[in-house]
Amino acid sequence: MHFTEQERETLYKVIFNRRDVRREFLPDPIPEAVIQRLLKAAHHAPSVGFMQPWDFIVITQSDTRRRIKEGFETANRESADLFDGERKTKYQSLKLEGIMEAPLGICITCDRQRTGNVVLGKTIKPEMDLFSAVCAAQNLWLAARAENLGMGWVSILHDDVLYEALGIPEHLEIIGYFCIGYVSEFQPSPELEKYGWQSRRDISQAIHYEKWSNTEKDQ
Repeated sequence: MHFTEQERETLYKVIFNRRDVRREFLPDPIPEAVIQRLLKAAHHAPSVGFMQPWDFIVITQSDTRRRIKEGFETANRESADLFDGERKTKYQSLKLEGIMEAPLGICITCDRQRTGNVVLGKTIKPEMDLFSAVCAAQNLWLAARAENLGMGWVSILHDDVLYEALGIPEHLEIIGYFCIGYVSEFQPSPELEKYGWQSRRDISQAIHYEKWSNTEKDQ
C-alpha cells in the first residue's frame, strides 16, 4: 500500500499535535462507534510473537471513576512529598489527571502468559510483552487525537487501586489508566513545558551515530 504525501503529512500532524490532556475535558459522551474505532486501532499494535498480550477495560460509570480518583489523590500526596521547596510547590500547582472530567476511562493490562511460557521474541528479552502492550497504548493515543479526542495517562496511581476497583485478575500486569474525552482546546505545547516543569530535549542530544559517544555524523 502506497500513502500519498498528504496522508503522510496527516500522520506527522497527528504525532506532533498529540498531547497528554488533563484539564480541558468536556463531559460530552463519546459515540460507541468512535470508542470501537479507538479499541480496534489499539488492538492492531505490534506485539512480540504476535501474542497480543493486551486487554482493554472500558470505564464510564462515575462511581468507578470516583474510586480511582480517590486512589490518585492518595498517590499524589505521597508523590508531592518526594519533592522539596519550590519544586514541591510547583508540583502541587499542576493538574495531573482528568479522571472525573473525562467521560471515558480505559485501563490497559498485559497477560504475560497469553501464548504460553516460551514465546517467540521473548526468549532473550522477557519484557518484550510489556513493551508490546505499551505500543497498544500509543496506538490508542494517536487514534484518539485523530478523532479529535484528548487523552491523558494517569501514572500517579497505585496498581492495587485498579486491581480492586476494576476486578482485574492478579496474574495480569497493569500498563496504565487513560482518561479520554472531547476537549475545549488542544494546547499548542505540552502542559509540563507550558508551566515550566520541563522543556523538550533538543533532538540532536538524543541521536548518536555508530557509537554512543558520536553525536555528529563523520563528515
